[in-house]
This record gives sequence, structure tokens and C-alpha cells, in this order.
Amino acid sequence: MLKPLSAACALLPRCLLSPTPRTFSRALRLRGRMEAAVVRCLPGEPKLTISFCLEQSQKHMLRDQDEALGKVLTRISNAIAKNQTKAKKSKKKRDEQLSEAAEPAVVKLFFGGTEVPDTLPNSEAWQDGAVLQVGEVKYRVQRNAPTFSTAELPRSLMAGFPVCPKLEVEFGNLQDCEFLWFKEKQTNPSPEAQEESPSQGGEWMQVGCERVLVPSNQDIGCRLKLLCTPKDGHRRGQTRELVSVGAVEAGPGVCTFDNRHAYTLKLAEWPAVRVVSYNILADVYAQTDLSKTVLYPYCAPYALQLDYRQNLIKKELAGYNADIICLQEVDKGVFVDSLSPALDAYGLDGVFRLKEKQHEGLATFYRRSKFRLLSRHDIMLSEALASDPAHSELLEKVSANGDLKDKILQRSTSLQVSLLEDLGKPGRKVCVANTHLYWHPKGGNVRLVQMGVALRHLSQVISDVAPGAPLLFCGDFNSTPNSGVVQLLSEAAVPQQHADWSSSGPEVSCCMELSSSFPPLLSACGLPAYTNYVGGFHGCLDYVFIQPESMQVEQVIPLPSHQEVTTYKALPSVAHPSDHIALVCDLRWNP
Repeated sequence: MLKPLSAACALLPRCLLSPTPRTFSRALRLRGRMEAAVVRCLPGEPKLTISFCLEQSQKHMLRDQDEALGKVLTRISNAIAKNQTKAKKSKKKRDEQLSEAAEPAVVKLFFGGTEVPDTLPNSEAWQDGAVLQVGEVKYRVQRNAPTFSTAELPRSLMAGFPVCPKLEVEFGNLQDCEFLWFKEKQTNPSPEAQEESPSQGGEWMQVGCERVLVPSNQDIGCRLKLLCTPKDGHRRGQTRELVSVGAVEAGPGVCTFDNRHAYTLKLAEWPAVRVVSYNILADVYAQTDLSKTVLYPYCAPYALQLDYRQNLIKKELAGYNADIICLQEVDKGVFVDSLSPALDAYGLDGVFRLKEKQHEGLATFYRRSKFRLLSRHDIMLSEALASDPAHSELLEKVSANGDLKDKILQRSTSLQVSLLEDLGKPGRKVCVANTHLYWHPKGGNVRLVQMGVALRHLSQVISDVAPGAPLLFCGDFNSTPNSGVVQLLSEAAVPQQHADWSSSGPEVSCCMELSSSFPPLLSACGLPAYTNYVGGFHGCLDYVFIQPESMQVEQVIPLPSHQEVTTYKALPSVAHPSDHIALVCDLRWNP
């Protein structure tokens, strides 16, 4: 089975910086170098793949591992002969039968200077370092060489904002890979030039050699090119060439987070831990007619576009140099295609929890040089309330009002729980919780029950899996400082007289005493005047709660000034990507 590779071309070497593969092959032979034949062969898989550049096109062979080598070599030889026969046909005689067929090319495989027997199975024949000879051309076999299975540049590029390629490497290590960035000297290329091979569209100037590039204002109007070489230690794979679809555009100027970055220029020093909690505004909500015409009519339409906002979000998060980041309203595609590649480049790994029946969810990132993920204990709060015996007493109380019970059980609110180990002091653990509670302004009673379930679940996780581990609880609680949720967290109990029990009206009220499974927690960032600022509302909805007996607040990064927030009337804006403001603080673990 021999055919041009289309979708799988991304896995294979490109003939870089050359008009055609044929001239490139000739140039390699003149320099005494070989092209590569990339072989992917894994134990337990029935097939292997053999990929190489042949007759001006990339070829991809999918063969049985136990098939005899001779069958593969014969297939390659016959394919070359067939291509040569086609090439001899003139336009006028395209449909005529040729009297003579081209002779099959000599195709052999050598290893250590000795020809490999045709009877040897493919799995044994195609060894790393073997040489495939196809006529006059020789290929160096690379078996399971480091290879980029995914390599993409973001579509939107802005001066002053990090360009983080999406990269996934097989048989290699991203931290070992090599990168070379170039910008096109020719500015504003014509559409015809952009359709040409990048090497033909203009001259290129090197501008960087790191995994992430931050274009300057001098790069505006220029396309970018990345040459990335996959590696695993000293083993090297085939270099990939990526060229941006569009040119670098001008940035928005000063953003609301730029001044905040002055406080986070360096990583927090152990045992301090920098924590971020941030509702980044899901694209599924930003692009609705309601958002554009009612919620954020003051925001320029282009500033609500996902590509634009992602540039701002990635720069903002990268500039905080955080150790733990809890995000809410994260689109699944944004986590996979944008945030994970970007934050991975800055040393953070992440986990994602999709909200049931939704296209967005929760994401928790942690700095891999400081933490190791031990386990995850995510739940959907309504499911846990209905099925986990640990919540039977609360369920019984809620069931006293059928309407409230139904309302709670219909919610898809999730709790993301990640148990991390401190690599600076092995054995010490922290339980990181992340949630986004029910949003409705009159849903205080629903949020109280949700928080009650969350706290009981977290207490059980710590007791069962990590006794003594401190709790770090972040999120958008959709609760103001005078709410029952905040009282439950900060005072460890909320009385049945609290107004939130009747927040949805008397018919859905369910007054009860509710206690926390934890001693009083501390809001590490205090109680700001607001963490959410839109045209019709502003208030404090986001929190980072800690156990004060286990952690101390070392530094709270100041929020943007009111003038910065309201420069464009409200949030989001051209200078701020979300309707919420990130909370950032440095915490120090007690010995």
C-alpha cells in the first residue's frame, strides 16, 4: 500500500528551503548526505509505517510487521517503474498503450554494510541506522525517531504577545527540541506570494531560538516561520517548517495586567507558592447575541473574538509566573489548542474538567518543577449529592422542598480536585480545589448547598488520601462577601436565618443550619471591591481560600486600578480579555 501522504504529511520530513524535492535530493547526494526514511514500529501493533520523499512527493507505506521485507521492496520498485512509465507519455498519446514499460528500479535495504535478507520480517528488517537504496538514491532509516505528531502556529499574531506553537512529540521530549524563528523581510506580501512556498515568498531573517517568540513592533506586517527539530537527548528527528498564515499585527498597547506583572517578574521562591484564580470568559458565552448586545455592548466586536482574547490571556498568565493556576469558563478547544501548549512552554502541566452538558469547564495548571500530580477527585456536585452516602443528611434536608431539590439536581456544576505533592519537600501534599458555582443572582440557596457538598467531598478526599494536607480552594463562587457561601467558608457555619436560604423566593426556600467540614478558612486576597466589572454589575465574586493554620499570605498582587478597569467603560475590553479580574497571591507554607 503505497500512496502520497496527505493527512499524515505532518508527521514526515519536508524538503526544507528548496524549490522541489528532486533538486533537494540531488543537492543532498552532492553533499554526501542522505535523506531520511522514517519508520514507526511499535511492539504490539500489527502495522508499521515507512515514510520517505520519492519522485517529488512524500510517500507513506503501511505494512504488516510480520510481512517479508522483499514484498515491500518490490512494491517500491514497481511504484517507481509505474511513475516512470507515466512520465514518458506525451499529452497527445496519453491514452495510447506504450510498447515498452520502464524497468523496475533496484531497491535494497542494507544494515552494517550487509544486504538485509528479503525473507526477514519488516519488524526486524527496518532497524535504526539501516540504509534504503532506491535506484541511485539512498535513505538513512530512522526507526522511531523523535517526530512531531502535531506542529501548528496560532492563527493570530500580535506584537508584544507570546507566540506559542502547539507541539506534540512522539519518541522525544519537548524540552530537548530545538527552535529557530524567522521573520519575512518582505512586508505585506501579495496574495500570490503567500500561496507560494515560504522559501520562495521572500527573504527570511532569524529573530529567535527559543520555544516561544514574542514579536516586536518591528515585526508588524511580517509573517513568521519556525524551524523546529524534535529531539530526545542526542537523538534528532526531521526538522519541521511552520509558516504563519497571516502577518504580525499591532497590539492594543497597555493592558490592565501590565502593571501587575511588575510584581511577578520572578518565580516565587520555595517554600512560597504563587496562586492564580481566574474566570477567563468562555468563548461560547462571549459570542452570543446577548453578550454582544446586552452584556458587553461597550466592547469592540474584534476584542470579543477568541483569537484576540487568547493572545491577551496567554500573555497575562505567562507574566504572573504562577505555580498553581485555577481557571474557570475554559472552552475545551481553548484548553487543548491554546492554553496547554502555551503554559507547557512556560513550565506548567494542566488538567481539565468539562462541565456536563456544556462546552466549557475547569482547568488547573501546576508548575512541574515544583509539583507532581498524585491523583484527581473531580465530581459533579448534583450527582454527588444524589448518590454519595456522605451527603445523605444534606440530601434529606434539601428534599424537604421538592422544587429546590429539582433545581439543585438539574445543575451541572462541577468541582475539580487535584492532589499535588511538593517536590521541594517530598511527602508534603496540597489539595487544590477549583469550582464555578451556579450563576443566577437569586440562586444563593443553590450555591449554599453546592458549597456544602464541595466541602464535605474535600474533607473526605483529604482524610482518605492525604491526611493533614492543607486545602487551597479557588474559584468563581458567584457569591458576594455578605453571601451565605462566603460566611460558610470564613466562619465554618451558616445559620438557618441567613437570607440566602430564601433567595429564590418563599416557594423554593429551605431554611437549615449548614456547617463546614473545615475550620474557618481565610480569603487570601481579602475582599476586593470587585473582581467582576460589567456594564450593569460590579462586585467581588472570585476567591482564593486557604487554611490559615497551614498557609500564610506573603503577597497579594494589587488588582488593576479603577481607572484602568474603566478606561474602556467596563470589562471585557480591548485591553482586558475577560469580564473577571485574576486574583494573584503568594502563599507560604508553614513548616
